[in-house]
Amino acid sequence: MYRYTYDEIADKYIDTIYRLALARTKSQHYAEDITQDVFVKLLSVKKEFDSEEHLKAWLIRVTINLTKDLFSSSWYKRTDELSEDVSYSDEEKSDLYYAVMKLPRKYRTVIHLHYYEGYSVEEIAKIIGATSGTVKSQLHRGRQMLKELMEEV
Repeated sequence: MYRYTYDEIADKYIDTIYRLALARTKSQHYAEDITQDVFVKLLSVKKEFDSEEHLKAWLIRVTINLTKDLFSSSWYKRTDELSEDVSYSDEEKSDLYYAVMKLPRKYRTVIHLHYYEGYSVEEIAKIIGATSGTVKSQLHRGRQMLKELMEEV
């Protein structure tokens, strides 16, 4: 069983959760709300984790689920997006970052988990509840789309 304090988890994973929420929502405000909701959920659930990797996978899965809940809510469907700068840090203000943000959500998610978080195809499949073949296909298509977007720049 993995022992942790809430502060240790928040310090270690808040950036990961925020970046994933930002990559999925393309909104700083939604990403901040979802990040907060993930940690509220962690406080409210009395779950024991087998390892640190189990905890991280749980946090990422909850982040993905909360973004799905947001996108399927009737409130969200009736709102219009405001144009905003969605950068997280100066390091990410690159053509590649903006190209990734233009990808459809499912490709942004697997690209983010694979390249930004370092997960393998099998680990991503477990996290998002898909097969390894689906993840490989999404990574391949996402890379192709990125290549096309980068050639336009």
